[in-house]
Amino acid sequence: MNLKHHFELLASYNLWINTKVYKAASDLAPIDLAKDRGAFFGSILGTLNHLIAGDTIWLRRFATHPSCATSLRAVTELPEPTSLSQIIFDDFSDLHKHRNWLDKQIINWIDELSDADLNYALSYHNTKGVFTRKCYSSLLLHFFNHQTHHRGQVSALLSQAGSDVGITDLLVLIPEESL
Repeated sequence: MNLKHHFELLASYNLWINTKVYKAASDLAPIDLAKDRGAFFGSILGTLNHLIAGDTIWLRRFATHPSCATSLRAVTELPEPTSLSQIIFDDFSDLHKHRNWLDKQIINWIDELSDADLNYALSYHNTKGVFTRKCYSSLLLHFFNHQTHHRGQVSALLSQAGSDVGITDLLVLIPEESL
């Protein structure tokens, strides 16, 4: 499996697991979603919004890659989040619709990348304004790892609230190899 196929797998996993997380979250009342549970971003709703904010920031950066201007154009038209803890959607239904739309944007973007695109050195300013230049593929790995980290928190918060996400392992989506 080449590097691009790994990112395609991660993009598919992202959609699959977000579908499961949002299904589990939809079983809860709005007050339970917004309840501060002591996580980095407080509540289930806060953590899910953090993922939207973080993904939007990163996708807008990724869109500056010469090959990605078209595939990520719709994302660049989104407002820049004002902070990583911004509640972009306080209505769960709107948050869910946006997450689904964003996940489809991610799949389409990754599908359009070439192996050569992954070696690009991306220059950007972080949220504190510090200039950075890093390998595109390494930043993609961070992007997907960041999602997994916070989804793990959401999974634990959902469990505490009495809603089970079920199996969350990437292993489920890794295809069997023939002998």
